Amino acid sequence: MLQLSRLQNYPQTASSFVSCEEAYEYCRTITAKYSKTFYLGTLLMPREKREAIWAIYVWCRRTDELVDGPEAVNTTPETLDNWERDLESVFAGQPIANPDVALVDSLNRFPLDIQPFRDMIAGQRMDLYRSRYETFEDLKLYCYRVAGTVGLMSGAVMGLQAPTNPAPWDKNNQSDAVPIEEAVALGIANQLTNILRDVGEDRGRGRIYLPLEDLERFNYSEKELFDGVIDDRWRSLMKFEIERARKYYDMAESGIRSLHPDARWPVWSALMLYKGILDVIEANDYDVFNNRAYVPTLRKMRYLPVAWLRAQVL
Repeated sequence: MLQLSRLQNYPQTASSFVSCEEAYEYCRTITAKYSKTFYLGTLLMPREKREAIWAIYVWCRRTDELVDGPEAVNTTPETLDNWERDLESVFAGQPIANPDVALVDSLNRFPLDIQPFRDMIAGQRMDLYRSRYETFEDLKLYCYRVAGTVGLMSGAVMGLQAPTNPAPWDKNNQSDAVPIEEAVALGIANQLTNILRDVGEDRGRGRIYLPLEDLERFNYSEKELFDGVIDDRWRSLMKFEIERARKYYDMAESGIRSLHPDARWPVWSALMLYKGILDVIEANDYDVFNNRAYVPTLRKMRYLPVAWLRAQVL
């Protein structure tokens, strides 16, 4: 039985690795435990694709925990350098730990590129030395690295709808490519949603991800954020940030039609479920200091038929 109490980031000998089936089950369990909304969307995918998405999710979570997990105090730039070397081993077909067994198998099934994985590690490096972002452009780079990259990783698994009888001379035919701008937009939208939902938790780590230029725009100070002040200035700031996140969701929606048909319903579902967190923040009167915004299970279920319909007609 795999130990699920914590993620495994330590090396193992080749003889001690679990089977592929056990590795995927580990990844499934971790995904279900730590990202219930995301996990629900994956259940709508064909088995081979959802297993690969679970493997990717667990690698991303293990990467994130190097900086935000219980052992993060021990993480140094050298730790991340070693993690990147481990990544190169995985892409060479040599797992380092049990969860890597699933990722190595997924690499054999889907055309995953190593660069988005490297970019995610670069995002964790930013977290080692940055706790503030002056402008949205600065934050956008961070959002790409820690979440937009997930859109690229996932897009390689989702696949695109192949064009009908494409002409061999058609230079615009990119049936083997991921719709990059839209895939990245979904990751950025999700990360912006995380940032808005987790303002209260992040202040406990001494971090402010909201751009400082936006705080200044609404005459709201860092001290007031740490004090959890909720007034008209805070509400206006949050409305501004929510509108920005929704624009990225809108951009992502335009790319879903390019995905393979068996991926459209899951992606629409995941998008709607995550976007719904913004609605909850509004319903909570923008109090993200005392109330963690989450979409209730019943409402999640209501999203699914709407997502299915959009997948058919949009």
